[in-house]
Amino acid sequence: MAAVMHRIRFATKDGLELSLTRFAVARGSTPSTSMLAPAPTPRLGPVLLVHGAGVRSNIFSPPNETTLPAMLAAAGYDVWALDWRGSIEVRPNEWTLDDAAVHDYPAAIRIIREQTGAVTIKAVVHCQGSTSFMMSIVAGLLPEVDTVIANAVALHTIVPPLAQLKSAVATPTIGRMITYVNPQWGLHATGLWPRLIDFYVRALHHECRNPVCKHASFTYGSGMPTLWRHENLSDTTHEWIKSEFGHVPMSFFRQMSRCITQGNLVSTGRYDEALPRDFCAQAPRTDARFVFLGGQYNDCFRSRSMAATLDFFDRWAPGRHGYQELAGYGHLDVFIGRDAHRDVFPMILDELERA
Repeated sequence: MAAVMHRIRFATKDGLELSLTRFAVARGSTPSTSMLAPAPTPRLGPVLLVHGAGVRSNIFSPPNETTLPAMLAAAGYDVWALDWRGSIEVRPNEWTLDDAAVHDYPAAIRIIREQTGAVTIKAVVHCQGSTSFMMSIVAGLLPEVDTVIANAVALHTIVPPLAQLKSAVATPTIGRMITYVNPQWGLHATGLWPRLIDFYVRALHHECRNPVCKHASFTYGSGMPTLWRHENLSDTTHEWIKSEFGHVPMSFFRQMSRCITQGNLVSTGRYDEALPRDFCAQAPRTDARFVFLGGQYNDCFRSRSMAATLDFFDRWAPGRHGYQELAGYGHLDVFIGRDAHRDVFPMILDELERA
């Protein structure tokens, strides 16, 4: 992992404390997990990393030889990772994608610009960090962002058939009984519903011996596993994920269930003055260039979700944007896979430099 320069904590307008972590590497160093030296001044502009739901910014820094923050910093980028309201570093809150789109990203971008003096910012966004970020930028709330590399899902929400059925049936049923789902129940479940869910997961998921891995598969889809291919993870990283997954509110799953039914992102209607109800019903209010990544074996959101989003953007700016299907990859192993530094990260760097 790249050395941490410092962390900035800030409050959103609705009262949540979030944080930004700035990364750097020592001059002349290779981007390895052992770098702890002070960093030179970055020669390139800031890049914001945005994690998915129920994890934290640390998900970009698995115990692999090379991480994405380290590789970006070594290339000369000023790397910032956001812990938005979907982070397990933030106190549990019943968030929606709308909340993050309106409150979290504009505030984070403002702070990065204040700290760096940058006029424009690039972003690498993943999963529900991607969906909520896409809501914000498509609604015109992030005019300073000129390049976005989005992984797994963006505007279109196409899931496997079993996951679609699960979303339609389990979300309204379980949502009446519990406020949060938590993969940590695989390690310590207390209360009736957490124990029942843990029993169900243990009864059906036999793909590995890691209880958090199995609960993450149950929480986020219908695969075995859902979020990665086991062969893409080192044993160390597979064990490390036990500490990297936590609470996710049913408020999010209720909104995502409506998005899955619609086939693309829809808002809750709480912020009609800032967000459209249907994010694919009008032209995007941004001039940014987008590159969409979809893992070939993504069992959380189908890779054709990203192809559909590319088609949407191509209607308004033909030939400007890009799509890459990542052969042999799933959902999160795009960032935490043992060979991602060879298979994926160079392509991300190329796309950032192309901008």
